[in-house]
Amino acid sequence: MYNLDIATIAVIAANIMVSLKGFNDTYFFDRYKFSIGAIRSGQKERMLTSGFLHVDVAHLFFNMFTLYFFADVVISWFGQGNFIIIYFISLLAGSLLALFFHRDETYYSAVGASGAVTGILYSAILLQPNDSLYLMFIPIPIPAYVLGIGYLLYSIYGMKSRLGNIGHTAHFGGAVGGYLITLIFMPNLLATDTLMVILLAIPIILLFVLAKLGKLN
Repeated sequence: MYNLDIATIAVIAANIMVSLKGFNDTYFFDRYKFSIGAIRSGQKERMLTSGFLHVDVAHLFFNMFTLYFFADVVISWFGQGNFIIIYFISLLAGSLLALFFHRDETYYSAVGASGAVTGILYSAILLQPNDSLYLMFIPIPIPAYVLGIGYLLYSIYGMKSRLGNIGHTAHFGGAVGGYLITLIFMPNLLATDTLMVILLAIPIILLFVLAKLGKLN
C-alpha cells in the first residue's frame, strides 16, 4: 500500500499547480472557485475547476495526504484509469450535491478537492471495510467501515448546523459518488459483502430522508 502510482502523482501535481496559481492570482481564484451565483448564471466549469483550488497550503496538504493513503487501495482493485474516473465523478457529485442543497444561496462559494478525495476514501472503505484505520490522537485501531459511517453522520450534522468553514455537502456528495461508482465497477459486492454495502448506505439514505422531511434547513 501507499505507492505513488502515476495516476496519483498526476492528480496531486494538478492540484498543486492549480492551487499555487490560485494562491498567487486572486482573479484566477475567484474566476474558477465554486460559486452558486456564477454557476447558475452559466459558468458550469466551476463545478470541476473548484476541485483543484485550495484556500491555503494546509488545506492542500491535508487533502493530498489523505488521497495518498487511500488512492493505492482503489488503484490496486480497479486500475489507474478507473481510479481517475472515480476521482472525477466524486468531484462532480460533490459539486452537484452542494449546488442542490445551496441552490438558493447565491453567495455560497467553496474550493477544494475534498469531495473527490472523500469519494476515493469511501470507495476504499467499501472495498476493504475491515481494514484498521487510526485517527490522530486516538491510538486505537478503528474498522474502516465504522470510520466511514461516522464520517458521513458527522457530515450530516455539519450540513445541518453549518459547522465551521467546511464544505460538508461536497464531502458527502463525493462519498455518494465513490460509493455508487464502486458498486457499478464491482456489482458482485452486493452479493459477497451485502451487510457492508447496506451499512455504508445508511448515512446516504438518512441524508435524503432528512432532506425530504425538511430537517436540514
